Amino acid sequence: MNNGGNVLPVDISNEMKKSYIDYAMSVIVGRALPDVRDGLKPVHRRILYSMHELGLTPDKGFRKCARIVGDVLGKYHPHGDTAVYDALVRMAQDFSIRYTLVNGHGNFGSVDGDSAAAMRYTEARMQKITSELLRDINKDTVDFIPNFDGEEQEPSVIPSRFPNLLVNGSAGIAVGMATNIPPHNLTEVINGINMLIDNPDVSILELMSEIKGPDFPTYGIIMGKSGIRKAYETGRGKVVIRAKADIQEVKGRHRIVVTEIPYQVNKAKLIESIAGLVRDKKINGISDLRDESDREGMRIVIELKRDANPNVILNQLYKHTKMQDTFGIIMLALVNGEPRVLNLKEVLVNYVDFQKEIIRRRTQYDLNKAQARAHILEGLRIALDHIDEVISLIRASKTTNEAKEGLMNKFGLSEKQATAILDMKLQRLTGLEREKIEEEYRKLMELIKSLKEILSDEDLVLQIIKDELNEIKAKYGDERRSEIVMDEQNDIDIEDLIQEKDVVITLTHAGYIKRLPIDTYSAQRRGGRGIQAMSTKEDDFVEHIFTTTTHNNILFFTNTGRVYQLKAYQIPEAGRIAKGTNLINLIPLNSDERIQTVLYLNEFKEDSYLIMGTKNGLIKKTSLDKYSSIRKNGLNAINLRDNDELISVRPTDGDSEIIYATKNGYAIRFSEKDVRPMGRTASGVKAITLRGSDEVVSMEVVKENEELLVVSENGFGKRTPVNEYSLQKRGGKGVITYKISEKTGNVIGARLVDDNDQLMLINTNGIAIRINVSDISTTSRNAMGVTLMKTTEEEKVVTMAKVNISDDENDIDDENDDTEANVAIDANVVEEENIEE
Repeated sequence: MNNGGNVLPVDISNEMKKSYIDYAMSVIVGRALPDVRDGLKPVHRRILYSMHELGLTPDKGFRKCARIVGDVLGKYHPHGDTAVYDALVRMAQDFSIRYTLVNGHGNFGSVDGDSAAAMRYTEARMQKITSELLRDINKDTVDFIPNFDGEEQEPSVIPSRFPNLLVNGSAGIAVGMATNIPPHNLTEVINGINMLIDNPDVSILELMSEIKGPDFPTYGIIMGKSGIRKAYETGRGKVVIRAKADIQEVKGRHRIVVTEIPYQVNKAKLIESIAGLVRDKKINGISDLRDESDREGMRIVIELKRDANPNVILNQLYKHTKMQDTFGIIMLALVNGEPRVLNLKEVLVNYVDFQKEIIRRRTQYDLNKAQARAHILEGLRIALDHIDEVISLIRASKTTNEAKEGLMNKFGLSEKQATAILDMKLQRLTGLEREKIEEEYRKLMELIKSLKEILSDEDLVLQIIKDELNEIKAKYGDERRSEIVMDEQNDIDIEDLIQEKDVVITLTHAGYIKRLPIDTYSAQRRGGRGIQAMSTKEDDFVEHIFTTTTHNNILFFTNTGRVYQLKAYQIPEAGRIAKGTNLINLIPLNSDERIQTVLYLNEFKEDSYLIMGTKNGLIKKTSLDKYSSIRKNGLNAINLRDNDELISVRPTDGDSEIIYATKNGYAIRFSEKDVRPMGRTASGVKAITLRGSDEVVSMEVVKENEELLVVSENGFGKRTPVNEYSLQKRGGKGVITYKISEKTGNVIGARLVDDNDQLMLINTNGIAIRINVSDISTTSRNAMGVTLMKTTEEEKVVTMAKVNISDDENDIDDENDDTEANVAIDANVVEEENIEE
């Protein structure tokens, strides 16, 4: 009913629907969602443009944040000072944004959840990289629109000369929808754009070879690529982020040291939650918890009780705390003012299309400006060519307008040209000034030609985009922060995304392992200085070094009879002199387990075997294919009997000879054919009959021209040709290989060696010595050898290891006698004294 024209009947449901839709679209477009072109929400865009207007460039001084916030509020964003200041603060936090856009001076909060100081205390200016977002904004590259009250003009989007949407990500909750785009590495994203420009038909999987995944400012470890791939292909996915935690052993106890935490996790609350779990006895085994973080970096130390299993505790922390978190990816952004969920390629295509428009508009602006200047110069050139007539005409004119009209009529000039001639100073009439005008005109004509070529050739536009992006990459690009590791449960096809290439794997005696590209060790002539292969702690040395490929299997056999498997690409790549990663962080070793043998192979063949020898004199021979499926938590390689240990594992072809050496100085050599193949869980059969309390210290597969080197606990040793050990039947008592005495002590190990090998001996005090095998004399089986390492009554040699180097890598260790191990005394044989039996 219309009452006097003032009241109109309205259907309440339609009015509510219309009003709510208007409100929703206002929130979606005007507040909560970023634009696909510049990756910014309106509040961030307005803050940066206001700072640009205030002249807060990186080379200028800081300005109070209250001034910046007031400027934004008054001119562009009337939604409350808290909203504006919070957005400003976030752009300055290096733990919130991958490449900070605001350089904050003062307290801008912390990763512990501390709030920033009030805006009246803090100051800010733009970062250097922010100038790339705003570059060319004054060259008519973007449209300007009226502000909320029509008094000012603001940009509808900024030029964003780098792909900010992916690089810094975005998060926002609108009405009925939300966006959550993770940050990425600038170098990777620009490489992806280059790939797209070079091949518009590139697939998302191919783009992932360059854009490997999110790259969070707080580092962290991303578990698997399946969630990343789903997000990149569909626009929605989940990635699991873990804290980086290293297990360290200190004075017989383990500790977990956390140096990186998942993105957007509050460190103080994380520590509080761990303490709560310990207090409530949901996690047992933690004895102390402290935060040792400082300005050098993050460090949370979790001390464990002596009997606690560090891997179990770490997995409990991942399960019950924010040390493992899930980041839900929703790649929602505004495309032409409409919200759309985009896949990775669509985001890049939209950005490239926007940059093409930017380049064209900038080029057209520069062309118009150049043509306008050329037009003026053409008029000046005409005037200089007829200078006497021009001067006469001007002198004869009564008014400026009359002179202007006369110049236009007589010389066919435009009004702008005529005005420029009238404004020209007399000094422009000199010969030098005329040359400058001619030179400027010539350069302008070249520029105009070049600009027209750009506008007519899209390939030139795309090349300019690539060149300018590569300049930004060279200036601001950095290394990836977040490591991406394999998640066995979800990344079944992970190998499809990993290039197969040759690598070098090194493993130290203390269990530090790393992977390096094969070209790290460039070929050198024999006698070269070599390069440092790895930085180790003082009581450590490289025990295993071998070349394999990223797709090969690495098997780790422990003294408890278990075997663990890693793909070579799962071993973290590290720098040439880096220490590497403790193996306990990669495989769930128990506190009483130690690695006895490392094998690498590309396939599990049925006609190949593994020979295993135990401390109590047993031997087991099993087909290699029985070990093709090894679980993440390991597999029983052999069923050990009570008080027995696995001593050694060697691959064979089924037709080899085996030699055992014992603590009391006996050895037996027999044919592998004497051992029948048996199942994986079998205990094995007798290889040698041990006398009394004797036990096996070594098992080796005989190779042609090698010698058996035997070392005793008092530092004596000798090497003897293998052919002096006659072939026997399996299970015999063997023959004397070393006559032990009070002076020599028991045998601690034996290895098959040749002249190219090196030997490392370690005593009970952790002192190590490296010896060239070629410096140890070859003696008969009846001789007792020479002194290899001096010992005292309190010291005994406890470990011998053959430093595994190939001929090509000998030069690596030339230098590492001092630098690689940092413990090897530069000595060969300390004392040579042959003691006959």
